[in-house]
Amino acid sequence: MRRFRSSVFPLFLLLVPLALLVAQTAAEKPSVDVRRVAARLRCQCGCGDSVATCSMLECGFSKPAKERIARMQAVGMSDEQIIQAFIRDYGPGIYLARPSAFGWVVPYAAVGVGLLVLWAFIKRYRKPKPLPELGPIEIDDPELEKYKDQIEKDLANLE
Repeated sequence: MRRFRSSVFPLFLLLVPLALLVAQTAAEKPSVDVRRVAARLRCQCGCGDSVATCSMLECGFSKPAKERIARMQAVGMSDEQIIQAFIRDYGPGIYLARPSAFGWVVPYAAVGVGLLVLWAFIKRYRKPKPLPELGPIEIDDPELEKYKDQIEKDLANLE
């Protein structure tokens, strides 16, 4: 019994803190509503991302901003009211507009123009190899000689 208890105790010591860490991070994850509003606000830490996707991982601005958004939503404020409150506090530079349709057209148009340029380049500078000039074909086989007139008529009909 002593052997079993001595092998389980170190395992218990490793699993309990791990379970507490996982429970803590699961409780801190922002809701979908918070992320929806946070995606429209620029993080002020200097990373250039939105508050929802800050690459600095819980920087000094994104975590308090998400908590503030959650509190404002709990009070019953709309998304637009929350965004206007942040603009009022931090200035218009914090607002991230939604991407327009023009933003999605530009990359595809650039690919299309690039393909056209590539096609024009290939068409202009590709020189097909000329076919070698073959003279009239002489038939040496006596068996084919008797069909020569029929071959000539068929070739004349093709032209």
